[in-house]
Amino acid sequence: MQSQSLREITLRGILLGIFITMIFTTANVYLGLKVGLTFASSIPAAVFAMAFFKLLGKNNILENNIVQTQVSAAGTLSAVVFIIPALFFVGYWNHFDFWQTFLICACGGILGVVFTIPFRIELVEKNKLPYPEGIAAAEVLQLGEKKSSIGMKDMLFGISLSSAFIFLSQGLKIISDGFGIFFHIKRAIFQIPAGFSLALIGAGWLVGLSVGSAILIGVFLAWGILTPCLSASHSYSALWLNLSSIESLGNQIWEDQVRFIGVGMIGISAVWTLLKMLKPTLIGLKHSFSISIQTRTQTDIPLKWLILILGLVSGVILYVFYHFFASSNLPISWIFILVVATCSILIGFLISATCGYMAGLVGSSSSPISGIGIIGIVVMSLIVLGMTKALHIQINQENSQFFIALAIFATSIIFAVATIANDNLQDLKTGMLVQATPWKQEIILMLGCLIGSLVIAPVLNLLYEAYGFVGHLPREGMNAHNALSAPQAILMSSIAKGIFKNTLDWFFINTGIILGILFILLDSILQKRQISLPPLAIGMGVYLPPIVTLPIFFGAILAYFANKKIPNTQLETFKKRGTLLASGLIVGESLMGIVIAGIIVASVESGGREDILSLNLFSPSTLKLLGLVCFSLSLYLIYQRLTKPTKD
Repeated sequence: MQSQSLREITLRGILLGIFITMIFTTANVYLGLKVGLTFASSIPAAVFAMAFFKLLGKNNILENNIVQTQVSAAGTLSAVVFIIPALFFVGYWNHFDFWQTFLICACGGILGVVFTIPFRIELVEKNKLPYPEGIAAAEVLQLGEKKSSIGMKDMLFGISLSSAFIFLSQGLKIISDGFGIFFHIKRAIFQIPAGFSLALIGAGWLVGLSVGSAILIGVFLAWGILTPCLSASHSYSALWLNLSSIESLGNQIWEDQVRFIGVGMIGISAVWTLLKMLKPTLIGLKHSFSISIQTRTQTDIPLKWLILILGLVSGVILYVFYHFFASSNLPISWIFILVVATCSILIGFLISATCGYMAGLVGSSSSPISGIGIIGIVVMSLIVLGMTKALHIQINQENSQFFIALAIFATSIIFAVATIANDNLQDLKTGMLVQATPWKQEIILMLGCLIGSLVIAPVLNLLYEAYGFVGHLPREGMNAHNALSAPQAILMSSIAKGIFKNTLDWFFINTGIILGILFILLDSILQKRQISLPPLAIGMGVYLPPIVTLPIFFGAILAYFANKKIPNTQLETFKKRGTLLASGLIVGESLMGIVIAGIIVASVESGGREDILSLNLFSPSTLKLLGLVCFSLSLYLIYQRLTKPTKD
């Protein structure tokens, strides 16, 4: 094929990747600390790479793919800001140690690549998981190679529609990006949620009805059953007279109780996924042994090199834990160090399969990576606590802070593994579709982790010195209003402290485990009738905010009804156009999200306002109405465009 003669890894591609990485990682770290969200960087990176290389007059799809692969790894790794700042909130750190932060991110990221390579053939090539962002990135790269195509118009339509919507909602803020209608029946609080993300409509279109329906069941379980039941058991009086208090109470119950039920469901579904992944793992390792008989587009990094990399990285992780232990006033315990380091690596391996599967199911952006982080902090806290008991170490006022920090530190490595595993197979899916060489992508993924790790620590220190964290300001007299909230890190620190101080309520996690088992059994029964209802997706629906998950269902149902209207003779064309338009919706929101983030960061850095683009023209109720109207109109336009008869 023509792609065999194309160069993939080039010096200019690596340098361009480094440049884009620095920009995207900085924006992701800021947004992650400010609002607890990060954006997927693979598609914007692919667009930037294509534009840059076209200016040079040389456009190579495989080189473009390598650039997006490198940037994607680094951008994804920035999600470790959901856990590392927890060391501040437990009072252990007062600055980000460069080498410890760098090594946590780099080692965890590289392990995330190594651990998911054995799953590539089974989960990427053979499995029919939708990989929405991986497919979208491939469509972008392939269209960049074509001079003309009917699909280009559909993708441009999707890009224009979603970028305009996100600019109006999150930039100018003249329409809402979603809302919830709260009401109560006696003491039971219900919510009817509405989310207006067109990128998630695109993701829903790509993942299909089974996943979308499972997510809807999760949302209904959270807000139609669990939250009402839990709120009905509370004793409140005057609060019920105020609608805003009802909303606040409902959200509080979901955040503090229902969400942990979702964590239990995700956790047991993750264990079930792991058991199902054992066979693919062994098959993947077998393929690594027989690498000499594979073709270029099937060749992974050989097993012997993976083992060597694993050994080297494990050695570095041991050194990092030794250094962390040595910085305390406690005597060095090599048994403690070996056990905690080994558990971090093993748990990272176990979680990587689940994260790869989740990303393939609903996409990296919609995957509940913070839920995996909660599972990690719970397990590591229990391991550290168990080790103190096994070694007869008494936890007291003086050393409790160190052991809590050690659990968070170990979880940071697990979280770094999880974030890259959540992204790696998505990139390899893109590579498969554009006929890239897997082992070259895998090397570049590791390089991206190293480069991203170099950027994360300085950016974290810069943002901390500039704004501080909520409750932790570096200097007196700073404006606490501008402090970064780091919401996930606060949650992780609270869970760790709750376990060590025996104040964590296990009832909700255990309830989630029981519900998860029931849905696993239900899915097994339904699969015998050729029906799929992924329990992991149901857990996501419970755990994630409904404003995020509900559009995925609407996208899936939109695709279902549009597909029903298309005659059989045009089904292939419809599927192609639908994939391209859905990809365009994801691309448009990603690109505009980058632009808005850049404007916000530039404004804040120069002493300006965060809401520099906001026009503040309408009341909240008007914003919701306008958002609903624009969202409904967008869905109608998408449906009309794709169901309109074509001559092709």
